[in-house]
Amino acid sequence: MTQTFEKYFVPEPSKYPIFGSIALLLFGSGAAMWLNGFKAGPWAFFLGIAVLVFMLFGWFGQVVHESEGGKYGRKVDRSFRWSMGWFIFSEVMFFAAFFGALFYARVLSVPWLATGDTVELLWQGFAGGWPTAGPDKPDPFTPMTAWGIPALNTLILLSSGATLTWAHHGLRHDKRSQLKLGLLVTILLGVLFLSLQIYEYRHAYAELNLRLDTGIYGSTFYLLTGFHGMHVTVGAIMLTVMLGRALAGHFTPDSHFGFEAAAWYWHFVDVVWLLLFVVVYLL
Repeated sequence: MTQTFEKYFVPEPSKYPIFGSIALLLFGSGAAMWLNGFKAGPWAFFLGIAVLVFMLFGWFGQVVHESEGGKYGRKVDRSFRWSMGWFIFSEVMFFAAFFGALFYARVLSVPWLATGDTVELLWQGFAGGWPTAGPDKPDPFTPMTAWGIPALNTLILLSSGATLTWAHHGLRHDKRSQLKLGLLVTILLGVLFLSLQIYEYRHAYAELNLRLDTGIYGSTFYLLTGFHGMHVTVGAIMLTVMLGRALAGHFTPDSHFGFEAAAWYWHFVDVVWLLLFVVVYLL
């Protein structure tokens, strides 16, 4: 009996990694020069972004053409799934570091600074507790409450996860209109989430005196919510690309990993927000 083996597609050597390296060099050095007042800083920074966008369009476009050309089999699909899984795991660890910093500040550092010898020697009169900007007598501020925009944004993100799942069901059952409508609604909900978060930031700065330099509370608040907002932005861009591909007739009920990868990422962003809402806003 003759055993057949599925061929594994190996692409030709790509020019795009060198463009990615140049983009990161320009982006990082430009940001450093910009922060230190060099006139060339902004030019290098935005040139790095332009090169990075060129690389992303070119490289991902090449992968899309190869996929639509039928060059990928089950083994390539499996390697893509493992790659996306490890990428999301790296994102989990990324946020775990920031949640760990918040835990360390709230549970260990702040209570320690308010105890016995420490408070007498270093910060007399510091009572601890949370939220706090720290013991250095900063300007008073009002902490962000959970009810209002944060709770509304939680409902919006949960709804976006439901609409994306609805779109996925439409794709699996070859209902193209359901796929397109579900993706469009999900993207609009993501944009609404970001718009409300921008409004929340303006409100925090203008009326609550809650700023990035408001001690440990301000820095951890903006660190966690800001990076999450960046991930929502990336996720919305990914879903917009998936909508464009759906409109172009890409994806079939049996072959649509590009869509699944974007959906995995969006659901990850949803889960992180739920944890963030509880830890940052509620507790």
